[in-house]
Amino acid sequence: MIKNIDKTYDELSNSYKKEYEESSPFNSDYERPAMIKLLDKSIYKKEILDAGCAGGWYTEKFISMGAKVTAIDVSETMIKITKERTCNKADVLNLDLNNELPFKENKFDIIVSSLTLHYIEDLKKTFSEFKRILKPNGVLLFSVHHPCMDIKDFEDENYFITKLYKEKWEKSGVVVDVQFFHRPLQEIINTTTKYFNLECLVEPTPEESFKEKDLNNYNYLLKNPHFLIIKAINNK
Repeated sequence: MIKNIDKTYDELSNSYKKEYEESSPFNSDYERPAMIKLLDKSIYKKEILDAGCAGGWYTEKFISMGAKVTAIDVSETMIKITKERTCNKADVLNLDLNNELPFKENKFDIIVSSLTLHYIEDLKKTFSEFKRILKPNGVLLFSVHHPCMDIKDFEDENYFITKLYKEKWEKSGVVVDVQFFHRPLQEIINTTTKYFNLECLVEPTPEESFKEKDLNNYNYLLKNPHFLIIKAINNK
């Protein structure tokens, strides 16, 4: 994972709920509905790993659907937020996806990773660990930046190389430097299929509710991909 990404999210913690959960339709009306639609209709009593839980929106959602949830994140502050949010109804751990994970083989039915894996340089190592801890026929569901979005935001860059990008985020008056890895689509797919069987690839479009909150970006997202979602199966 990128150096100090945990500190970046620690700095954003005070504005996190307002910016990402109350005000941002990119989350509430775009990425999250598309991700939830790709899960089985019932995840009741399923063992789920929320890999990169941030402030715990997915953790709370999965608990409400009857799942047994383990949530992990590299940011100590986000872990604290998730623990408070879920009232000890989930196992919430401060772990780095760059490292080996302290879980037994074949533990989880589902791994969900929302907008986290573009912070990791060595996806092969992370996917190898995911494969180890997923049950046979278990599901990996993840979202990342769409590589086309990266190129539009950084017009002078080369689409076909994997490269660390840097940008500034301003959230509720807090300015932080954020780093993430751009990967071409073929690398994302080829790395995924080295470890899992690809079930589907989704380039989501916004929910109708997005339009009421941000008409300009709603119209943009109807014609341009912003995030990429992949569902894959662990056929051991």
